[in-house]
Amino acid sequence: MKVVTTMQKLKKPSWLFPLAAFTALLLLWQTLVQICSIPIWILPSPTAIAYALWDARMLLLEHTTQTVLEAFLGLCCAIIAGVFVATLIEWSEILRRTMYPFLIISQTIPMIALAPLLIIWFGFGIAPKIIVIALTGFFPIAINLIDGFRLVNPEMLHLMRTMGASKKQIFTVVKVPASLPFFFSGVRIAATYSIIGAVIAEWLGATNGLGVMLTRSAKSYMTDRVFAIIVVISLLSLVVITLVEIAARTCIPWHYKLKKE
Repeated sequence: MKVVTTMQKLKKPSWLFPLAAFTALLLLWQTLVQICSIPIWILPSPTAIAYALWDARMLLLEHTTQTVLEAFLGLCCAIIAGVFVATLIEWSEILRRTMYPFLIISQTIPMIALAPLLIIWFGFGIAPKIIVIALTGFFPIAINLIDGFRLVNPEMLHLMRTMGASKKQIFTVVKVPASLPFFFSGVRIAATYSIIGAVIAEWLGATNGLGVMLTRSAKSYMTDRVFAIIVVISLLSLVVITLVEIAARTCIPWHYKLKKE
């Protein structure tokens, strides 16, 4: 008992080692930039990036708001489309055989090649950006949810059938709850893609957003600001993933209890 108590006291928080490694990396970066006298337009130091973040805080806030709006709307569309298609495929074997190959083929089309066509068809407004984000996030949600429906415990399905449950009852009572962990796994991937997809979509034609700001800063050799924008994009992705994780723990608490056990 004393040994267990001692081990618990010695156990470090899981975030301590990554934080220490990240701090050491920043210190090494700062030292190398100063010792080697690297110009700021080639590689800015962490302190220069921090100053650029503060100096452009209002501009970053304005462009971040636009990117977050696009990412949110695109992610919502991806979730709706992914759930709809996965449900159709689960309910009909004919639709599964017809639509599943098209899902796979859709991922062979480079989004960077499709985006200019969307701009031609829908203009330079927010619509083509939302479509790009939705198409980017749709696939992981649909595929994960399809796998979730298919990997339901067969004994549970057999039990429900022997009890006289209808196909609708089996779907709502067994398959939907069992597939939720797979669904949230897909949403985590799509949520990350939503921020990246918004930035890529803004590269191709926009007047506002982090993608526009990133392009303008790079062309002006404002490398410190480029790094500052990258920091903001990374932080946004972490925030979105955290929100999805909170939603998952709220909706499927039993899944995380089983994982602990």
